[in-house]
Amino acid sequence: MKIDAFKIEDWMNTYCPQAKYDLTSTCIEPLNINSLLEFDSAKDIFNQNLTYGNIQGSLRLKYAIKSLYTKQELVNIIVTHGAIGANQLVFLSLLEKGDEVVTILPAYQQHYSIPESLGAFVKKVFLREENNWLPDIEELKKVITKTTKLLIFTNPNNPTGAVIPDNMLEKIVEIAEENNTWILSDEVYRGLNLYGNPYSKSIADMYNRGISVGSMSKTYSLPGLRVGWIAAKKDLIKEIITHREYNTISISIIDDYFSAIALENREQISKRNFEIMRQGTNILRSWLSSEPNVSCILPRGGTTALLKYKKEIPSQILCENLLKQSGTALLPGKTFDMDGYLRCGFCVGENILKTGLNMLSEHLKTI
Repeated sequence: MKIDAFKIEDWMNTYCPQAKYDLTSTCIEPLNINSLLEFDSAKDIFNQNLTYGNIQGSLRLKYAIKSLYTKQELVNIIVTHGAIGANQLVFLSLLEKGDEVVTILPAYQQHYSIPESLGAFVKKVFLREENNWLPDIEELKKVITKTTKLLIFTNPNNPTGAVIPDNMLEKIVEIAEENNTWILSDEVYRGLNLYGNPYSKSIADMYNRGISVGSMSKTYSLPGLRVGWIAAKKDLIKEIITHREYNTISISIIDDYFSAIALENREQISKRNFEIMRQGTNILRSWLSSEPNVSCILPRGGTTALLKYKKEIPSQILCENLLKQSGTALLPGKTFDMDGYLRCGFCVGENILKTGLNMLSEHLKTI
């Protein structure tokens, strides 16, 4: 199976190790093991034998994941190696050569490169700034047809920080239902809405053919655990388990244990994370108010913002020069097919964010 190079990951692996001020991160400042152990008075982790554990995820963890949904049971949930593993398992289980897929961009490259590598025909629908980076429902009505097998999107969106309102999600479900189309909603940032209910509706709870993917990496600040999951109808989960047996066996028993602790104590983690998010958006807002060379629709959720710069220079060259001159790393829009933009992670810590943005301002003055 041939597949395109993963542009975002290639860029970050090449350049981020050199960064002094890394604004490419999509994670909220990660928790450490000591922080997690504060929630675990029994400290049972030290008595665990390092076996495979429960192959499909411990009951404790699956019950914790189930609590994030309103209509899912244990049979509707499977634990995976991160959201990246979850998405791949969905594609391998659902798609065949010749299937039609609609994917909403900008998005994680998995959402179109893997379906293309499997021989699917991928229609790309780009979000537009004039729509506040939200899907155009009328456009989706035209693009999604009876031949569309799968619709894919991320909510909240990376890199724009847009959050699809629940009433718009309902309209998208109506379009999919009319055409018997599956929906894969990558919900790794679910729980990070800055306004209203922190948790948007989950597509698995809204639609019989809805597939929700979640992760410990973003909302719960534990990217190093590499734990994700899929929530979907049980017949699809059964098919996914077959594919999973070929590439996962089980997640680490340690990762399983710590993930369960974090989800059981998510209110405390969320309180800490929302303070970091609000601080980051306030810094970003203040910087934008005095920066004439950059505009941005401020994020309503997630951990990233999409910056539009007003200089005639390719985004990759801009980012390479910025890194060389100041040690500041931003993600060039070219890596997600949107040249002229930069992705900025705003949950990286006050000093790094302020310094990195100021370094960008100084660099733009020289162009």
